[in-house]
Amino acid sequence: MHSHTLLRATAAAACVAMLAAGCSSGSPSPSASQPTADGSASQAPAEQITLTVATFNEFGYDNLLAKYTDTHPNVTVKEKKAATSNEARENFMTKIGAGSGLSDIEAVEVDWLTEIMQASDKLADLSSPDVQGRWLDWKAAQATTADGKLIGYGTDIGPEGVCYRSDLFAAAGLPTDRDEVAKLLGTWDDYFELGKKFVAKSDAAWFDSTDAIFQGMVNQVDNAFSSTAPEETIIPLDQNTAMRQMYDTVIKAAQDDDLSAHLAQWSTDWTAAFQVQAADAAKKPTFATMLCPGWMLGVIEGNAAGLEGWDIANAFPGGGGNWGGSFLVVPAQGPNVEAAKELAAWLTAPEQQIEAFKLKGTFPSQVEALKSPDLLSVTNPFFNDAPTGQILADRANAVTVNPFKGPHYFAIRQAISDAINRVDVDKTDDREASWAKAVSEVAALG
Repeated sequence: MHSHTLLRATAAAACVAMLAAGCSSGSPSPSASQPTADGSASQAPAEQITLTVATFNEFGYDNLLAKYTDTHPNVTVKEKKAATSNEARENFMTKIGAGSGLSDIEAVEVDWLTEIMQASDKLADLSSPDVQGRWLDWKAAQATTADGKLIGYGTDIGPEGVCYRSDLFAAAGLPTDRDEVAKLLGTWDDYFELGKKFVAKSDAAWFDSTDAIFQGMVNQVDNAFSSTAPEETIIPLDQNTAMRQMYDTVIKAAQDDDLSAHLAQWSTDWTAAFQVQAADAAKKPTFATMLCPGWMLGVIEGNAAGLEGWDIANAFPGGGGNWGGSFLVVPAQGPNVEAAKELAAWLTAPEQQIEAFKLKGTFPSQVEALKSPDLLSVTNPFFNDAPTGQILADRANAVTVNPFKGPHYFAIRQAISDAINRVDVDKTDDREASWAKAVSEVAALG
C-alpha cells in the first residue's frame, strides 16, 4: 500500500474486541460474547454505529468492508481513501495533534510509523493473545513500542519484483519470457546495462521514476540515514558516502544514460504514461519497467486498464527488497474504539488479507497466509497470468534487510526525493546544487 516515495508496516491486537455494543462507553454489553481474532464469534448488538476506515492507494478492502457489514448488521463502514501515503500522513499528523477528526481506523505506512510512535499514548493498545504470532516477527516488532504496547495491526508487506511491458521489450528485441527476463536482472549493474540496450532500440524510457529506483536501492541498506535504536543519531548527509553514491548512480542512469521517463510517481503525468501505446512512445513519455512491490500490482492494473503487455519477473536487482507495507491503528480519541479494534483485527486476519491480495496485490504479512495454498496458487490475468502468489512469496523470502527507520526517516527520505526530482523531473537544479539543498535540509533536522 503504499507512497510514493516510500511505503509501510506491522502489528498485533488488544482487547481485540468486545462487541460493538456499548463499546462507546468502554464496556461490553452484558450479553456480548468475546469474539475470536477474526471477529466471527460476535453477536450483533442493537446499537447502530458507523465506523470510518482511512486508507490510501489500494488496500483491497472494497469487497471486504461490505462482507463485514453483512455479518455485523448493526455496523455501517465507510472507507476514506487518500490518493497517496504522503496525503494520508499529513491528515493524520494534523488531526492527532488537534485531538479530534481522525477516522476510527487509520492506515499508516511503515515509513512514517516511527513518527506516530511518538504519540502512542493517543492510540489504542491492540495487544491480545488472540493475535499473538499472527504476523512475521519483524512486522510486529515495527509496531511495538519500547514498553510492549502494540499500536498497529500489520496489513501488507512489499516484497519487490520487476514489472515490465513485454510489448515494449519485444519491439526492442529483448526477451519477453518472465523467466528469461529474471535472469538478466541479478544486480543493479545488470538492470542498468539492460536498460541501455533497451533505450538504444526504443523511443520509450527504461524506468518510470529515478526516485523510485533510489527507493529500491535504499531498501537494501540497514542504516541508510541514521544509527540504530534505541537512540536515533542522524548521519549528516554530507558525510553519508553510501547515500551520495546511490544518488550519483541513479542520476547518472537518468541523465547520462537517458534511462528515465523523468516522471514523479503518483503525478498526473506518471498516471497518464501507463496508457501510452508502443507506437506513440516517441511523442509521449512512457516506460518499459518499474520496481514492483506487491501493492503496486493493483496500481498498475488500474492505471494501465485496457492496455495489454504487462508482466512481472521473479527477480530484484541486488537480491531482495521490501518497499512499504502498512498497519491499521485505532486512535484512542474515537467514540467506538472497541468496535474499531474488532474490525481492524478482522481485516488483518489471514483470510481477509488473502482476499485483499487477490483483488489488489497487497501481499500479506501474516504467517498463516504466507503458507496458504490459496495464496501461493494465485495468478494474475492482467500480468499475463503470472503466478504472482508464488513470485511474491519467493521475493519475500529473498528479503534479508529490515532497514532501521527512526523518527526522522520520512523527513530525510523526502529531502533526498526532492533533490532527485529537482534534477530528474523539474530540471530546476543540477545534481550538485540539488544535493547541497538536501544536505542543508537534513542538517536542519538536528
